Amino acid sequence: MQYGNVPQNRERIYIIGFLDENAFKKFEFPKKISLTKTIHDCLETEVDKKYFYNDKPLFERIKKDITKKDTVYQWRRQYVRENKNGVCPTLTANMGMGGHNVPIMLTDQGIRKLTPRECANFQGFPKNYKLPKIADSALYKQFGNSVVIPVVERIAKNMKKASE
Repeated sequence: MQYGNVPQNRERIYIIGFLDENAFKKFEFPKKISLTKTIHDCLETEVDKKYFYNDKPLFERIKKDITKKDTVYQWRRQYVRENKNGVCPTLTANMGMGGHNVPIMLTDQGIRKLTPRECANFQGFPKNYKLPKIADSALYKQFGNSVVIPVVERIAKNMKKASE
């Protein structure tokens, strides 16, 4: 959030190293930036019905807990957790494996999970990034294991600058 303008909770440690001590001394970690993007900037407008829970057994269990359209919730196998800070919960590699840590939300069409494209958006992948033609579960795993692209890009630019 604070370093990549991406509306997702994703606390990570970045280890940066240089062979040249002078570059190391000149390096500055990127400054915090304001979050201007919202969850709605990462969402698709048209979503296939396969991502909706409306007619699935889980719907009856979760419908009373998912009440806000400006919130991304997380299904935690036994309960729904509301993310109260207006961003997406941390995307995890197991979100496509057996229904654990699945980001879900309420729309005008019902309750649904995020699509793989939306997960890419929440990781800061550019809109023109083409998703590989593999199973959704593999895409969820890939995006859950990903770094936030704008953060790494900012770090790399500062590394390059320090090395010049």
